[in-house]
Amino acid sequence: MDTLKTHVVHGGTLSYLSHQSAATGTPMQLSVFVPPGKGPFPVALWLSGLTCTEDNFTTKAGAYEAAARLGLIVVAPDTSPRGEGVADDEAYDLGQGAGFYVDATEAPWAPHFCMETYVTRDLVELIDAHFPTTGRRAILGHSMGGHGALTLALNHPHLFASVSAFAPIASSTRCPWGEKALTAYLGADRDRWARHDATLLIEAGVAHGQFDDILIDQGDADPFLGEQLRPELLTAAAEAAGQRLTLRMQPGYDHSYFFMASFIADHLAFHAKRLKA
Repeated sequence: MDTLKTHVVHGGTLSYLSHQSAATGTPMQLSVFVPPGKGPFPVALWLSGLTCTEDNFTTKAGAYEAAARLGLIVVAPDTSPRGEGVADDEAYDLGQGAGFYVDATEAPWAPHFCMETYVTRDLVELIDAHFPTTGRRAILGHSMGGHGALTLALNHPHLFASVSAFAPIASSTRCPWGEKALTAYLGADRDRWARHDATLLIEAGVAHGQFDDILIDQGDADPFLGEQLRPELLTAAAEAAGQRLTLRMQPGYDHSYFFMASFIADHLAFHAKRLKA
């Protein structure tokens, strides 16, 4: 693991790092904030949305004052493999910057686009090996990353004590972004898509008994609300399955990092309470 740069912020240390991933077969970059003190600390793992890198959340979300106060390590990885020889697409919603947190099975994506395994194996092991963690972690994210946080938590509940999301893609099999990405990465058989759809997972009862609550914040001025995000599908599935899910519709907020910066402290507090229980 290579340290690219470090900063002191709110008494803690923020590092930009690069390491070789076995899952993607490429170097992957991430940022890690470690709060002041000796630790050990629980981990909040953030997943970003379409077109983002490890830097967007790190510089825009304003998370580190709350993370320092709550005693949380905050990890923000890149959203996809990148580099020479890595498949890409001219569109912003496929290829590099748009990994969708799945393990691709189709050409030309399969050799490198293994973001589910990257997050749930390589990244988890890297952070626990190199930082003073308690071994307990939460996962949260935005948009495509909100989809990733929900589906990875539901598919790997042994890894995560809690989950939340900002403006997540609630049902990836029923929106243009998700249908395009899942067709490209996993093929045309929609049955293979189901484990990457948070709404379908909750409908199937996967979440039952795993999480005492799932926190969702959604801006009602989000331009993607009706066509791409569809949070009403999540709430209906949770109600039918008996899964507690708190959806907070925030008046006037859009899809930007201004939205996340306004409520990130609430989410970190939500996770700290559960990580330290």
